[in-house]
Parts: sequence; C-alpha cells; structure tokens
Amino acid sequence: MSEVATIERSPFPITRQKIAADLRALGVKSGMILLVHSSLSAIGWAPGGPVAAVQALMDALTPTGTLVMPAHTGDYSDPSEWRHPPVPEDWWPIIREHTPAFDPAVTPTRGIGRIAETFRTWPDVLRSYHPHMSFAAWGRYAEQITADHSLDYGLGEGSPLARVYDLNGWVLLLGVGFANNTSFHLAEYRVPNPPLKPAGGPILEDGQRVWKVMDDIDYDDEPFAALGADFEATGGVDVGKVGLAECRLFRQLSAVDFAVTWLAEKRAL
Repeated sequence: MSEVATIERSPFPITRQKIAADLRALGVKSGMILLVHSSLSAIGWAPGGPVAAVQALMDALTPTGTLVMPAHTGDYSDPSEWRHPPVPEDWWPIIREHTPAFDPAVTPTRGIGRIAETFRTWPDVLRSYHPHMSFAAWGRYAEQITADHSLDYGLGEGSPLARVYDLNGWVLLLGVGFANNTSFHLAEYRVPNPPLKPAGGPILEDGQRVWKVMDDIDYDDEPFAALGADFEATGGVDVGKVGLAECRLFRQLSAVDFAVTWLAEKRAL
C-alpha cells in the first residue's frame, strides 16, 4: 500500500502511545514472550513509522518481556527455488558463487516488512545465524531464543520457533493473516514423515565463505489460511484492532499442536 493510500485511510495519526494502548487492550502484557508478524501500512499512518511501532511493542512488553520477529532473507536461499521473481537458470551458479556470506549484523531482511527490518537493527537486538531463516529477538529471553540455530531443518526443533514453543510464548499477527504465521511450519516438521528437500545458502565456515547445502523439508504454506481459520474457530484466538490493523493474538503452543493434528489429518486424506 502506498503512503498516500495509507494517509487517506487514516482518520488521524496513529501514534506510538495509541499503538501501545491498543496492544494492551488486545492482551499483550508486560513480561510476555511475543513473536510478531506485521504490516506497517495496515496500522495506518504513524508518526515515526516502523520506529514508533517497535517502540510501542517494547512499551507494552517492557524489558521483562521478549520481542521476537522473523529476519528472513529469501534472497540468500537457493536461486532454483525463487518464484517472486524467478531468475534465469544460467544465473544460478553465479548467484551461488558470489552472494556474500550471511552476516547477522548487516544482511538485510527481505519481504517481511518495514517493522521487522527496523527491529533487526535495533540496539540490543540479537539475531540467530541461518542464511535464510534467521530470527531477531530483544529482551529477557533473546539470547536463549536466538542461540544455536540449526542450519539443517531451519524452522524445526533446532530453531527459534521451537525455543518460543518451549517457553510457552505468544504470536501476534499485526495486520497480517494466518498465511504469514511461520509457527505453522514448526508443525510441518512434527507431522510424521514430512517430505524432504535440500536447501542451500552462503555462510562462513572456518572463516571461509562457502555455499552450504543443508537438509530440510519441503514447506507448504498453501493451506495455512484454512488451517488458521479452523484454529480460530476453537476460540483460542483474541481478535482486535491495533490502530486500523485487524490483529490476532494466540499462544504459539496451542496453534502448533492444533496444526500438527490438522495437517496430519489432511495428509492422510
């Protein structure tokens, strides 16, 4: 959405204070562990834009809480998998040879929004080490969540998603739908015999830049919207507005456990 369109749909500026108050009204509390997927334009026009949004989330959680966001870098994945947009096949070996090694300090996010990209560079934010599935975190459990991110099965049991699950954290869909709910990928790993598919990306290994081939599953987020609607129908989701954005707040553990059963049943059909 363009900035002009965002201004036109906003009845007034959506301030940091307004965002924080709406988050609290939705159910975000001090001390919560919160994984956020977000759309800045959905909130409405905010003075300070993504900075105000990050500040408001931190205001609501306080330093006793933990804020987590995806810091994914799809352009550091294998180019043979790219679809938005694809690149010519004769480019693939050049990309694999020359893409710089992933660096959590400088590699920008891609396609996950201005709030997440702003958060990535925030003081005291830590970032996990994975060339295309990293997460950023701030607060009490930031180090525990981002440490030792497994290169193989990057959204599985060795990932920050699983650490949020272990800590009984929450998920906030801030102006986005269940199709953006990365935690459902953790459920894909937990369904018996998930389809496997290699993944690749540029990393530093023993101080040298290498193209690392990793083991992973063949993700399928196509059913996530329907899965999310069925999960919401159980009553486990709080729905409300933050600014102008329709939002959903729920326990990650409940969503993942529901998704494991739902996906297993669909796969058995």
